[in-house]
Amino acid sequence: MCDAFVGTWKLVSSENFDDYMKEVGVDFAARNVAGLVKLTVSISIDGKTMTIRTESSFQNTKVSFKLGEEFDETTADNQKVKSTITLENGSMIQVQKWLGKETKIKRKLWVKKW
Repeated sequence: MCDAFVGTWKLVSSENFDDYMKEVGVDFAARNVAGLVKLTVSISIDGKTMTIRTESSFQNTKVSFKLGEEFDETTADNQKVKSTITLENGSMIQVQKWLGKETKIKRKLWVKKW
């Protein structure tokens, strides 16, 4: 199942992203810039370790992890969080926890046939 996520992907949609950024305290100017950024996400696997690279003209991030195991992550807005990534019903689910807060990121593949 993990192999389906391997490759380079373009972000198609991001639901409630501005509301999320407001909730975690991202200022107005940064929210406006972030909302315009077009992301490219590259996912690779080396043994049991997966790596997600997110690239844009604004900022690049990289996380490496093992499915189901908690790891330390610094988010694009510089939050220090504990993350766990699992696969559920064909989606990659990432839960980030910090300071009594929790974020859930759901990654789904949508492949357009030409």
